[in-house]
Amino acid sequence: MSHIRGRFNKAADDKVAAYTASLAFDRRLYRHDIAGSIAHTHMLARQGIISEREAEVITAGLASIREEIEHGTFEFKPAQEDIHMAIEARLLEKVGEVGGKLHTARSRNDQVALDLRLFTREAIDDAVIRIRRFQEALLDVAESNKDAVLPGYTHLQPAQPVLLAHHLLAYFEMLQRDVDRFDDCLRRTDVLPLGSGALAGVAYNIDRDFVAKELGFRQVSRNSLDAVADRDFVLDYESAAAVCMMHLSRLAEEIILWSSVEFGYIELDDAYATGSSIMPQKKNPDVAELARGKAGRVYGRLIALLTTMKGLPLAYNRDLQEDKEGLFDAVDTLSATLEVMTGMVSTMKIKVENMRRAVARGYLLATDLADYLVRKGASFRSAHEAVAKLVSYAADKGKSLEEISLGEYQKFSALFGKDVSGITVASSLAARNVAGGTAPARVAQALKTARQLLAECR
Repeated sequence: MSHIRGRFNKAADDKVAAYTASLAFDRRLYRHDIAGSIAHTHMLARQGIISEREAEVITAGLASIREEIEHGTFEFKPAQEDIHMAIEARLLEKVGEVGGKLHTARSRNDQVALDLRLFTREAIDDAVIRIRRFQEALLDVAESNKDAVLPGYTHLQPAQPVLLAHHLLAYFEMLQRDVDRFDDCLRRTDVLPLGSGALAGVAYNIDRDFVAKELGFRQVSRNSLDAVADRDFVLDYESAAAVCMMHLSRLAEEIILWSSVEFGYIELDDAYATGSSIMPQKKNPDVAELARGKAGRVYGRLIALLTTMKGLPLAYNRDLQEDKEGLFDAVDTLSATLEVMTGMVSTMKIKVENMRRAVARGYLLATDLADYLVRKGASFRSAHEAVAKLVSYAADKGKSLEEISLGEYQKFSALFGKDVSGITVASSLAARNVAGGTAPARVAQALKTARQLLAECR
């Protein structure tokens, strides 16, 4: 990458060197770079491109460098523009000229692509593990409050009663699709690019399948140009992360609403809330608000890389250096958000009675009353109109549906009989006994199925 050596007669301007350097952020790829170099060295020796003794010296030197970095004794020098150069320079210091043979049959281009795939593969695994923990936290809360009922909303208006467990299982399903997306991302990430050289392959008798096996890749890239220029797998990760953050943000928004005085459905644990600098009574849902806000941050990383990639001709261009900081930030943001959301959900207090009171005051049984009239022979449209007028009447009188007399009911439809009193929150829930519905029996089965899914994943 650097033009200090070779055809150039002078070093890069200091400002250029600082502008093009990536060591400050790509140093976190050191494990992946060393792992790739060790596998490459083993292959070179196996193919007779370097001697076994040379391979032993190089791999021992690389292992020693890894220890230095992990123990904090490695000196990262500003003159070394990236982690690859830093490791190679230190290797030459430690083992001498034989260290220069490490770069045989590879380019910085396929080396960088390899490191990033190794990193992304780990990031995918970590994301899935954290999502699973969050799903488990949701199930714990759902199972501990399996009888809790709250208003289901459309347009943020009270609509019909649903079980809290059913509501939380909706997020479980969203997160399950997130896992699916990351699994799909892994399939496309798990491809070895090393051996592609700068862009055209390498002029040595290498064994790419051996390196793939050493590093645990499922397949080898089929086109050298594509392999060094491809960052689709990073876009895949950032896209999956963006969708997952969107799901987390939606739940965060509901937690913010539910913890407000106006709703009062939950109370956040003190460890996941903050106070006000001037208002002593405040308990702010800052963790949920930040989770909601950080979704946009991950979206931005995806859009930034899409914009970088859209005009790049094949093969490698230095623009691709812009892939790393965004990926690292997306990984860190998603990981931290899943971690704190898991803790917040696990510790929040469910205020069951407040939810139940909200169900009682919201005329949430109106649809059940319309269905009652349909079963009595009315068309749904006429039943809908009759119940709409009934609800308007009750609201004007300041009465709940339970407080309406049979005589008042019959002013709006002669089909109402004494059995209308049997329409309750419990009957409304039980009536939704369809696959995917909120009936207690269906939700109990859904909870069981979700538990089995997590157990199988372990």
